[in-house]
Amino acid sequence: MDILEHNRILNELQVQLASGEITIDMAVRRLRKEVTGLQQVRFAQMYKLSLRALRQLKHDENNPTVQTLNSVCNPYSMQVGVVPRVSR
Repeated sequence: MDILEHNRILNELQVQLASGEITIDMAVRRLRKEVTGLQQVRFAQMYKLSLRALRQLKHDENNPTVQTLNSVCNPYSMQVGVVPRVSR
């Protein structure tokens, strides 16, 4: 993947997350598959997550800590934060 495509996907994810169009688990799945192309085990190792934590995040089964979310977001120059709610 070239840098332009990489940046396009990251920008798209930021907009979609901020608008509530996608959930965190959807964004992490896209990061893993489309940006890194890594299998779950390698992705979890790379971001110092347990495979269980990644799978729970992937299936939206738990309430991940801000630290866990930032572990995944930081390498992409993103961080978890509070944003205004978008009216629908």
